[in-house]
Amino acid sequence: MKPFTYERPRTAADAVAAVLRKPGGRFIAGGTNLLDLMKLQVETPGHLVDVQDLGFNKIEPTPDGGLRIGALVTNTVLAADPRIKRDYGVLSRAIVAGASGQLRNKATTAGNLLQRTRCPYFYDTNQPCNKRQPGSGCGAIGGASRGLGLMGVSTSCIATHPSDMAVAMRLLDAKVETIDDVGTVRSIPIADFHQLPGTTPHIETILRPGELITGVELPRPLGGRHVYHKVRDRASYAFALVSVAAVLQRDGSGRVAVGGVAPKPWRVEAAEPLLRRSSESFANSLLSGAAPTEDNHFKLALVERTLAGILHEVRA
Repeated sequence: MKPFTYERPRTAADAVAAVLRKPGGRFIAGGTNLLDLMKLQVETPGHLVDVQDLGFNKIEPTPDGGLRIGALVTNTVLAADPRIKRDYGVLSRAIVAGASGQLRNKATTAGNLLQRTRCPYFYDTNQPCNKRQPGSGCGAIGGASRGLGLMGVSTSCIATHPSDMAVAMRLLDAKVETIDDVGTVRSIPIADFHQLPGTTPHIETILRPGELITGVELPRPLGGRHVYHKVRDRASYAFALVSVAAVLQRDGSGRVAVGGVAPKPWRVEAAEPLLRRSSESFANSLLSGAAPTEDNHFKLALVERTLAGILHEVRA
């Protein structure tokens, strides 16, 4: 790990100013992803700004009947909150499907959204990776790609976004709230928050330099059956090959978002009316334009079969 400086401000304004003041400044909260990347020298921030004292650790009702989740609410607290379990069950289930209990005790809501890919070429500094070192190439293209992406990918990067929580947030149409160095507050639809790689895979979100996530707003609850099904290589503590988040009615209508297949949670609203017809029709539309590799072509069928199982369960 390379040397770095550290400070712990008490206000959001001070935190943003601190990140912008020193080259290589980064926010840190639970650190469950960033510290691992620093140990491997995948990330080498020169200055860490600890935001744990900023008070963004509450879950509060909104005037329109939704909930506002503070950026520093831990995964454990969020998944166990009675309002989340009752009204946003898909979110609670997605969080519990991710990581271990120890990590969920530290991992925060904002940090979960900002997780970086688990692509093995990103983690191996001896391999080319446009996400880690722009312009160096992508070792995954033509390499081992079983766990990597087939939707929204490019000739520069086929990495996937690893968060389970973000898939459920996308399904629920959450909004990410931020503040910048001049006090401007933004509310960003989660559909727009994560970027596709294109020719700049190192730019993963639309956050501006120094912009700090302060919370996530959930709209009014969705009725219906909330389901999160995660397919992985082992039963626990593994990232998804494919995950399916769904809120479904008994007639098969509803919403679906998919993880493990793209650089962001993958949802195609225009395909959702096809859920009433069949899982195959929906999956064909959802995955239209897929660019699978020889290693991960199986994910096309895996998405459809996982969804078919969910629909059968809901209609039974």
